[in-house]
Amino acid sequence: MQFYTKKHKHYCGIDLHTRIIYLCILNNDGEVLLHKQTHSNPESLMKLIKPYLEDLIITVECMFTWYWVSNFCTEHNIKFILGHALYMKAIHGGKAKNDKIDSYKIAKLLNSGMLPQAYVYPEHMRATRDLMRRRTFFVRECAELKTHVKIMNHQYNLPALSLDLRVTSNHEMIIARFDDPSAKRSVQADTDSIRYLTKKITSIEFFIKKQAKVDDYQSFMLIKSIKGVGDVLAMTILYEIHTIDRFPTVQKFASYCRLIKCKAESAGKIYGTSGNKIGNAHLKWAFSEAVVLYLRGNDKAKNYHVRLIKKHGKGKAMGILSHKLGRAIYFMLKNKEAFNESAFLNG
Repeated sequence: MQFYTKKHKHYCGIDLHTRIIYLCILNNDGEVLLHKQTHSNPESLMKLIKPYLEDLIITVECMFTWYWVSNFCTEHNIKFILGHALYMKAIHGGKAKNDKIDSYKIAKLLNSGMLPQAYVYPEHMRATRDLMRRRTFFVRECAELKTHVKIMNHQYNLPALSLDLRVTSNHEMIIARFDDPSAKRSVQADTDSIRYLTKKITSIEFFIKKQAKVDDYQSFMLIKSIKGVGDVLAMTILYEIHTIDRFPTVQKFASYCRLIKCKAESAGKIYGTSGNKIGNAHLKWAFSEAVVLYLRGNDKAKNYHVRLIKKHGKGKAMGILSHKLGRAIYFMLKNKEAFNESAFLNG
């Protein structure tokens, strides 16, 4: 957890919503200078903060509407800090809770040097990262549709479905297996959606790959130097990290990727783990998938995996490999070096 501790003349905490914002401005001594609600747009925000622009810092909680405030601050050369939503528990405590109270608490956390920071992802790559995440949503939707077709096949006690649902030419044969008109219509709705989503996913992947070549082609190719890691995993890792320089140590990078578990300890007693949901879920998924694909058809890696299983057990062995792969990617991107399998397996 990183706190913002620098001193400023004016501190502005904003409780941000889609239609309205409630902002609170404090001076360096913590006194309230302004506490007011206004419309959620740049013009209304500028009208309120204009008298306090001298050495002003603005902070909002990391919710889905923060993009425009960040862009507004960049445009007007105002310092912007993004508060980490999961760490900012102080604004959710107390007997009463409303927008006015929340905005004051956000400003007070910033003023006291106790505001936990989140990373402000740069504007020029922000939309591409969101598109990559949207692709993941479409892939999951497509998988659900394929599963439903297979469930219906079992419902009507039909022979096992050997046809690949990804191949659109098989869809008519799959529909023809069902006699009931309503069942046919249900399966056709699924296959039509699968066909559309598959086409859309392919189009998105092609677009993002072109963007990756513009944004950071070197890092993209370095990640792909790992056996089994293809375009999709490389693009996911690239756009979720943005730049490896934002992580001062490999430990902080591993923590952000959810590759380590933190102990919950008090009075010398360990009560389990904590903070398992804090970090980047997309990177956690990417490294878990990368390890599975790395082991596939790789005898050297499989032998190493077997040794880990004998020592730590099957579940923990995969976690160790994911962690080790995350560390490897950190130093690959840091040192601009391709994947060294010998060093990875013998290190």
